[in-house]
Amino acid sequence: MPTEPDLVMPMMEAIRLWSGVAVPNAAARHGLVDHAALIAELEALRGSMQFEEEPSGFEAALRDCRESRA
Repeated sequence: MPTEPDLVMPMMEAIRLWSGVAVPNAAARHGLVDHAALIAELEALRGSMQFEEEPSGFEAALRDCRESRA
């Protein structure tokens, strides 16, 4: 069996403390292993992501809708 990241056991304990629920099965525990990899991938992107200069399409649509009703 592959070694789990060090983050898995503390995450299981945090879930138990916050929600009173233990990790129910092996699939849930495997999900925590995947979560640790996701955190590592996001940390690797730190500093490379920037906010868009233009508003998002959703924000523009809301603004256009508001302006057309006025």
